[in-house]
This record gives sequence, C-alpha cells and structure tokens, in this order.
Amino acid sequence: MGEVIWNKETYNELIVNLKNLILGEPEDILSEFDSHHDEDSYDVITIVGEGEPTLYSRLGELIVEIKKRSKKPVAVITNGALLYDKNVRSELMKADIVLPSLDSYNEEMFKRIDRPYGRIKFDEVWEGLVDFTNEYKGQIYMEIMLMNGVNDDEESLLEFKKLLEQIKYDRLYINTPVRPPAEEYIEESSKESIQKAVEILKGVSIDMLSSVGFSSDIEDDYQAVISIIGRHPMNQFEIRSFLESRENKDIDKLMQQLSKDDKVQKMDYKGYCTYRLK
Repeated sequence: MGEVIWNKETYNELIVNLKNLILGEPEDILSEFDSHHDEDSYDVITIVGEGEPTLYSRLGELIVEIKKRSKKPVAVITNGALLYDKNVRSELMKADIVLPSLDSYNEEMFKRIDRPYGRIKFDEVWEGLVDFTNEYKGQIYMEIMLMNGVNDDEESLLEFKKLLEQIKYDRLYINTPVRPPAEEYIEESSKESIQKAVEILKGVSIDMLSSVGFSSDIEDDYQAVISIIGRHPMNQFEIRSFLESRENKDIDKLMQQLSKDDKVQKMDYKGYCTYRLK
C-alpha cells in the first residue's frame, strides 16, 4: 500500500512512501496524494520506500500521474542498485530530481557496507549509474554515507573522488549515520573526517543544512508520533521538539507511554534514545 506523508526537513516536502508496494495499483497512492495535496505547502514531492522505490514496477506511471496533479518537481531517492536495468532507467527519466547513493567504491566495500543480494555486483551497479547520469536530463543529487573507520579515511575519499569525476551530477551530499544502524559497531564519522570529505569531494555535509523538524496533520499527539516513527525513526529530542511545536503540556507522560508501548522499539544510540515502530 502506498502512503503519502507530510514532513518538513531541510525544505518543505510532500513524501510519497511506497510502503510494501511492488505490484500494486498507482490509484491507491494517488488517492492518498489527492487527499494531502496542497501545492502552496510544499516545494518538492519526494518518492521514497521502506526498501527501494525502483522495485515498484509502475514507478514511471506513478511519476507521470503525480506530475499531472502538481507543478512542483518530483524527486526519487534510490540506492541505485537497479540502474543497470534499462527499464528502471527509463522509468526514472520521468522524474525531475534523482538522488542515488554511492557508499562504496569496489566490490569488497560494496559487500561490507551495502550487503547486496548475491547476483548484484558493484561493477554492474557502477556502470548503471554512469549510464544513467549520461542519459538523464534532470538534476542528480548524489549522496555518500561515511562511517568511521570504514570508508572515511583519506584513501577511501580519494577513491570516491576518482569515481565522481566519471559521472555527471549537480550536487553531492555527504552524510553519516545519525540514527541506529543495522550493526552496533558502526559509528558516525568525526566532524574532522566529514570536513576532509567536504574539501576533497567538494560536497555539502548534511548537518550543514537547516532542519525545521517534523509535522503531522493527525490531531492526536501520540498517534501523530506513532505515524511518524512508523516510517522515520525519531530520537527523544526530535519527539520533544515536535510535541513542543504542538504545545503539548504532558510531554513526559507521552514519552513514558511511548517507552511502554509494545509496538515501539526503543534503541540507545550515541547517548540518547531513538524510537521506531517494530
């Protein structure tokens, strides 16, 4: 089932979430889109997934239908793993902005970081990205996720630089894990490593961008939090900030309720708690 989300991070953004949707009907998503659509309240429509949006067999059709309903640009966030497929590249051509990830620079690193399905190889993924950037007429925003001691040393950064010189893109965002990763031993890169990456790769660190937090049109504060963490983890400070923006007077009580909720997973990471639905 598709899900349309109103969220505000970095800029006003209407998010189309392809949740558990591989072979479903675009009409299911479009009906939700229509119910949330207010063109004056957002700047871009972003298609994401709890998984990978390009797995959706009717992605191109969905993009076309959304663009009939709005003059705002449509963006797609992708891990880029399927860009070797001509059909996938053709579907993405209909978007105004595509945001592919590039976290690895060889097969060994690819397996270590991205853990691809067995038949997906780094060289194949890379060739697909090169082909796509040469064919695509819209804007491409690359993202590199750096991890402490994994791919953020100077040698790795220079390898990334070699790859980036071979493709066309408009922006490069440099990120690091700020929410609990799949493995506990993974740590975020230091500010010094991020700054070195910015200098070598000529990119922009995500933490340099402004964020105005989360919002929801659900009236009940607790259900609004549950709705958000169902698609995007929130740490304790983000939840408090969100509740304060709604002038909630019982924040401590709601936080206790959240901690006791069997549907909610509470994770300690970097000295604070992050919440998401199980």
